[in-house]
Amino acid sequence: MKRPVVTGAARIAGVVGRPIAHSLSPVIHGAWIADAGLDAAYVAFAPEDDKGFERLVRAFRGGIVRGLNVTAPFKEAALALSDRASDAAIRAGSANVLIFHADGVIEALTTDGEGMLAAFSEQAPGWSPADGPVAVLGAGGAARAAAAALIDAGCPAVRVLNRTAARAEELVFAIGGPVSAHALSDAREAVKGCTALINAAAGGPIAPLDALPEGAVVMDMSYRPLETPLLAAARAQGLRAVDGLAMLIGQ
Repeated sequence: MKRPVVTGAARIAGVVGRPIAHSLSPVIHGAWIADAGLDAAYVAFAPEDDKGFERLVRAFRGGIVRGLNVTAPFKEAALALSDRASDAAIRAGSANVLIFHADGVIEALTTDGEGMLAAFSEQAPGWSPADGPVAVLGAGGAARAAAAALIDAGCPAVRVLNRTAARAEELVFAIGGPVSAHALSDAREAVKGCTALINAAAGGPIAPLDALPEGAVVMDMSYRPLETPLLAAARAQGLRAVDGLAMLIGQ
């Protein structure tokens, strides 16, 4: 791999989240930047909290930093701090990309849904959102983007399971359409008949995979480790598995 060329005029971009040390984004983007011989750098930022994230975003207004990939727990705050946003980001209620334009405008985008569907296409060929209901674990920014993308792709029903019922209800209200909220205590009933189960929550209990029908697909948005306990359990049951690295690359 070529050595990166970085000067005082370098174009800067990065990824922001907390925690962020596990992120492969600096490795992935750093590799192609170096290979292309660009005067650029891609770095990681880890603000302590939402206020720290807001200060960071406002400091970058005007293009000091060209753009940010945004990960948990700042995706919803990223949308709120933007001046304009894509229809997909508005519908999802979150953003995983911020672009800092030279005129001071901060633009918010979401590619989470696209990345998720690309991962399914690559690792579970033949599966389609239109095949039947899909269960989503979690109710944060990634879960909202997933639910919106699934509905837009023709999924007949999205069942959201979350520890905090009120949080799941907020997602249902924001997305609209055939989306329903379920408590984790009702997980077994909620996943019955689902053609796919998607984990969009950090950690948490393994869902009752034995309640899924034969041929269902299980996805975990996490990619550290690549083979998460959820995916290992799914493979052991003979279910197809989709990992989070495929989604990261896809988005």
